[in-house]
Amino acid sequence: MSTDITIFGFGPVGRETTRRLLAQGVSVRVAQRHAPPDLPQGASFMVCDVLDAEAVGRATKGAQQIVVAVGFPYDGDFWRIAWPRAMTNFITACEGTRARMVFVDNLYMYGPQDEPLREDMPLVPFGVKPAVRVEATRIWMAAAEAGRTRVAALRASDFYGPGVSLSHLGANAFGAIAERKRAFLLAPPDTQHDFAYVPDVARGVVTLLDAPDDDYGHAWHLPCAPTRTPREILSLGAHALGSAPSIFALPLALLPVLGLGSPLLREMAEMRFLWDRPYRVDARKFSSRFWSDPTPLEVGAAATTRAFASDA
Repeated sequence: MSTDITIFGFGPVGRETTRRLLAQGVSVRVAQRHAPPDLPQGASFMVCDVLDAEAVGRATKGAQQIVVAVGFPYDGDFWRIAWPRAMTNFITACEGTRARMVFVDNLYMYGPQDEPLREDMPLVPFGVKPAVRVEATRIWMAAAEAGRTRVAALRASDFYGPGVSLSHLGANAFGAIAERKRAFLLAPPDTQHDFAYVPDVARGVVTLLDAPDDDYGHAWHLPCAPTRTPREILSLGAHALGSAPSIFALPLALLPVLGLGSPLLREMAEMRFLWDRPYRVDARKFSSRFWSDPTPLEVGAAATTRAFASDA
């Protein structure tokens, strides 16, 4: 692995990736708009707005590799502007410096599917946010196919884990259970759904940073623990505290109506296809090339609940 890496974004994935890299003796620079209060000792910081091409270029200068782990407000209109511009800025910066890029991606670009998601599925611009992710994907893929940049996308399902508050299994779910309160879900509690444990996502990022150039130019699906339902996963977390979960789930059919008065629910409504059927990720490509032992849900759920309890 190269010893100079810039990480764009210090959310849960950026934070955990930084921790792992520092433990390996790698020089890490974190770049985002504001300095994080919990930046670990040994990491440097640079102010950077990823929508500013010059700022991205400055933050990439001197780095041999970059990690894109940024998140934007969950607003489709903002995404239309932000994601294509940011991706173009990252590609341009990497092209100028010859840095490699690992892009922490989601799975929106596949649209509604009734079978496990595979990397070779076509891109489906179903709704605003999936269409934006399709556009961003085409930007980096075109650059990689033209030999302008070396990019690998790590696509992961919905996150959970210590420090993950803005998630279906975040503060309103695991966080509530940690406080012995009723968990609130914007998803059916008994439909099977794959979730990615954030330490596993960071492990996947570091794996790709270590990988040779032959593994760049395409996407990789992160392995998840065997598929369970949200209720089962939250039960595992509650069990770690010696309790049983109480769960309230908002019916999906109400999202469009409630969205009339709630911007967040309005944005969630178009993404109902993620939750109205079993949602599984086929990660055999990654597993056969790298590793196939994601953190068991029994371990991850317990660690997540205890982390929320310790912060309460």
